[in-house]
Amino acid sequence: MLGKLKNISLSNWILIGMVLGLLTGLILNFFVPDSFLKNTLLVDNVFYLGGSLFIKLMKMLVVPLVFCSIVVGAASISDIRKIGSIGGRTIGIYLITTALAVTLALAIGMLIKPGVGLNMAAAAQSSNVTINQTMTGTILNMVPDNPLNALANGDMIPVIIFGLLIGIILAKLKEETQLVSDLFSQGNRIMMEMTSIVMKFAPIGIFCLMARTFAGLGFEGLLPLGKYVLCVLIGLAIQAFVVYPTLLVLFTRLNPVRFFRKFFSVMFFAFSSSTSNATIPLNLEKLSELGVSKDVSSFTIPLGATINMDGTSIMQGVAVMFAAQAYGIDLGTTALLTVIFTAVMASIGTAGVPSVGLITLTMVFNSVGLPVQAIGMIFGIDHILDMFRTAVNVTGDAICTLIVSFKNKSLDVDVFNGNKERDPSNTVLLDDLDII
Repeated sequence: MLGKLKNISLSNWILIGMVLGLLTGLILNFFVPDSFLKNTLLVDNVFYLGGSLFIKLMKMLVVPLVFCSIVVGAASISDIRKIGSIGGRTIGIYLITTALAVTLALAIGMLIKPGVGLNMAAAAQSSNVTINQTMTGTILNMVPDNPLNALANGDMIPVIIFGLLIGIILAKLKEETQLVSDLFSQGNRIMMEMTSIVMKFAPIGIFCLMARTFAGLGFEGLLPLGKYVLCVLIGLAIQAFVVYPTLLVLFTRLNPVRFFRKFFSVMFFAFSSSTSNATIPLNLEKLSELGVSKDVSSFTIPLGATINMDGTSIMQGVAVMFAAQAYGIDLGTTALLTVIFTAVMASIGTAGVPSVGLITLTMVFNSVGLPVQAIGMIFGIDHILDMFRTAVNVTGDAICTLIVSFKNKSLDVDVFNGNKERDPSNTVLLDDLDII
């Protein structure tokens, strides 16, 4: 029996914790009368302590993890200048599609309003001034007066800017600063390991957060969660089947239907595995069958698995609107632009981090002063949505690769259209990969 329990994955334990917490909260709400045991001991102490401790552990990780990963990511990406226009076009398209994904998600959240009905305004913490800042003030505050203060206060945009600058400089100086580069790389590894350790407590933390929330909300809290899932799925579907095909037609005039017919097996594998990295070999093989040169795909696909987070960005955008509506916080234009900027910049360094969706979502929430407690309600169902997100991520990698390959005259259009067989030598081996 214990052996079977040990074989249950962490994501499944989190889902179990969410379901048990929800049921516990509903039982306490409807079947247990108010008493010292229920209100004081369980809800206000045990559940509050367990949930708050988990939230504090997550917040503890965000600044050092994001800072180290942004530095390491920026340093490695800056090195792609050696391959010229391919690198610039690839990163440009990846960042543009990420920005489009966040914008799309925010628009869907405004339209469907998934957080309406969750009256959690009384539990809201004081919000960050970013919400009401002018655009000029926001731009000025992107550059930290004192980087150490920005790190200590958790001001995420100045932290990201400072980390990007350090990473770019490290890439430029290379051997002269190898010791510092190694220090940040090791720090990144340490923070990744710490993240894995903290996430082992996620099932308990999610259980406590869900139990405390639904002990006060009851069944009316279920409808907003369902609307949240619906918003994310709608956003992912539009990104995959509207945005990507539109970009493919605009830049290449290729037939997106032919692409999806060939690529569906890769999307299904990504859906079932929930990891972009495991999909790299199959993605490379399919793109080779579509006529993409291995010289391009062996760079763009591994890079995309590292920095392309369109699916995760859609989740973040919807989650921001969900939390803002649930806590009665009115996000202005400046705050929404801050969310887009933060999500795009976060994609540069943190895509390879375990539980990246949770970490970057915490960072996005902090950037506009949203209560991090809202993450507890949606993180339990994150694994289910993660499968869909991964399928969208790998599709975005492939579309970007087709566009870059076409623009660099490295795409055999006749092979793509099925008019001739691919060159047998155009097969990507693991040794060909530039970035893993």
